[in-house]
Amino acid sequence: NVRIDPSSISFSMWKDVPVPFYMSVYFFEVLNPKEVLQGAKPVLSQHGPYVYREFRYKTNITFHDNDTVSFLEYRRLFFQPHLSNGTEEEYIVVPNILMMGAAVMMEKLPNFVKLLLSGALAGLKQEAFMNRTVGEILWGYEDPLIDAINAIVPGLIPFKGKFGLFVEMNNTNSGLFTVNTGMKNISRVHIVDSWNGLKKVNYWRSNECNMINGTSGEMWPPFMTPTSLEFYSPDACRSMTLVYEQSGKFKGVPTYRFVAPKTLFANGTEYPPNEGFCPCMQSGILNVSSCRLNAPMFISHPHFYNADPALVDAVVGLDPSKDKHALFLDVHPMTGIPMNCSIKLQLNLYIKQVSGIIQTGKITPVVLPLLWFAESGSIEGSVLKQFYTSLVLIPSLLDYLQYILLGLSIPLIISAGVLMATSR
Repeated sequence: NVRIDPSSISFSMWKDVPVPFYMSVYFFEVLNPKEVLQGAKPVLSQHGPYVYREFRYKTNITFHDNDTVSFLEYRRLFFQPHLSNGTEEEYIVVPNILMMGAAVMMEKLPNFVKLLLSGALAGLKQEAFMNRTVGEILWGYEDPLIDAINAIVPGLIPFKGKFGLFVEMNNTNSGLFTVNTGMKNISRVHIVDSWNGLKKVNYWRSNECNMINGTSGEMWPPFMTPTSLEFYSPDACRSMTLVYEQSGKFKGVPTYRFVAPKTLFANGTEYPPNEGFCPCMQSGILNVSSCRLNAPMFISHPHFYNADPALVDAVVGLDPSKDKHALFLDVHPMTGIPMNCSIKLQLNLYIKQVSGIIQTGKITPVVLPLLWFAESGSIEGSVLKQFYTSLVLIPSLLDYLQYILLGLSIPLIISAGVLMATSR
């Protein structure tokens, strides 16, 4: 019943995820932008959450002869004012992501190129920090700087139109996944065969880091052991391994909780297998520039949880906490189906003074948190009731029944023994 097969019970759940997912976004506003331009430590204030209802559904489902199936999974996000602490129309002061990113990317180019950019920035009245709405920062805004940068350094940012941190997340898919159906080998169900036709990616500097391991992050093979689970994340451009933390129950259903190990975003010095994800900075942040148009972007746990304390000390306003900022997955071990999850990641921008570009002032080099988000969901309602009945209640009744039958059989066995002895 957990095979990817139109006749299996779990197929409809796999095709159109019935679990209500929510994405909660928290922004970091820079309270002292003028002082930061003079070399001061950034002072941050967290805003949010800005909550979005997330719907996931699969299209282009194609079964293949080699026990695999291909699909595109789409996400649609809708703002939920009643769950949010703020509106999409609120203004927030954040780094001018496009400008500061381009400045760092152009640092090693000839001075005359940087002077051209500096002149263009002055003409367009672009500054190192911008005051824009939550909606603009997330879902995009028109910016003449895009055309200016493309004119000065063609191909530096190979896109046109709106720029926004999540502009490619809404109403888009996460790439063409081809996964095992489990029809012939149930232990391979949901394991990724390829992503966008690739058996491995080419973002990183080692074969191990480029490998596409595990599932697509929705379900896992049944009969799990309390060790670890793997999945490939297109958002992080890499495979990730979570480790078993503890057993528990979610609304009566037994689960294994998996969490991120401290080595997940560790640098190559602290954890040598991660050397392939370098060039690295402090431990606890992953350099994703190689899969983000070479922009100086990093991902981490929120508030630099489990990261080098120097990252937290470089800014004011962070308070890392396991309860608030650690990610987890609660999975039913018999079926490999997640019952409850909260995946949390933080986006960071590396900013610094770049000689020849006056708009960068005297900024001290710092990995500056922009926002963090949590994608959370849990099985509930009729789906949970069906789950509990099929996987907890009925097995328990069968378990009791075998003892009842055993109890009833003992007198029969004794009686049969007495009869046999008497007949002799």
